[in-house]
Parts: sequence; structure tokens; C-alpha cells
Amino acid sequence: MKTPKQNSKSKLKNRPEQVSTGNRPQIDLTLRRANRQLETEKLLGLLRSETPNFFQIAEVVGKWVWIQFSEKQPPTVTSVLSQFGFHWNNTRQAWQHPCGTIADDRATYDPRTRYGSYFPAKAA
Repeated sequence: MKTPKQNSKSKLKNRPEQVSTGNRPQIDLTLRRANRQLETEKLLGLLRSETPNFFQIAEVVGKWVWIQFSEKQPPTVTSVLSQFGFHWNNTRQAWQHPCGTIADDRATYDPRTRYGSYFPAKAA
């Protein structure tokens, strides 16, 4: 049986210490569930008023809202996105919000080509 101990040569932490959530901000899951049901325009209004920087980079794809960053964001940013109802899509490397339209199956195509996309901050 393996015992959880720290690797003294590499100074690595054991698995529970690596995934500790001690420094991450708490997420109100009830608010998150409510935010996932917001329609596209209501979500964009929330982003515009609460987090203008996110609104500036938000892309509307069909009815969904996507936010992409060029590099990994700190836990404070990801927790705010999660609180707003976004989830991480590892395949597309984007934070996505379904705006109340949760699909049954994953898209095997690029939704931008099928539904079109635009950046609302540029249209305003």
C-alpha cells in the first residue's frame, strides 16, 4: 500500500495538497445555476455592467457567449466566469455560456461556421 508522503528530492506536494482549493474564491452555486439560464442579451448586459473587460472580449456564437484568453487566467478570473455561469470547453479552449440553450449532444463541427458569430462590444 502506498503512503502519502512528500517527495523530498523534487519538493513536489502530494496529490491532495496540489489540488487544494484553499486559495480559490467560493462560488454561489445557486446564483451560478440561475445565471446559466440567462438569455444572451441579459448575459451581455450583466457582463457590460459588472465586468466590462469580459464584455470587450465576449463573442456571441449562435445564442451562446464565448470568452477566450491568450493565456491561462488566475483563479479569481475563472471563479468570476464560473459564477456568471460559464464553463470551460477544453476542446475549443474557451469559456462558454449556453444562455439557457443547453444542447443534448456535443457539436462535431465549428459552431461559428454554422451559426455565425460577432463581438457585441464592436457592434455597440
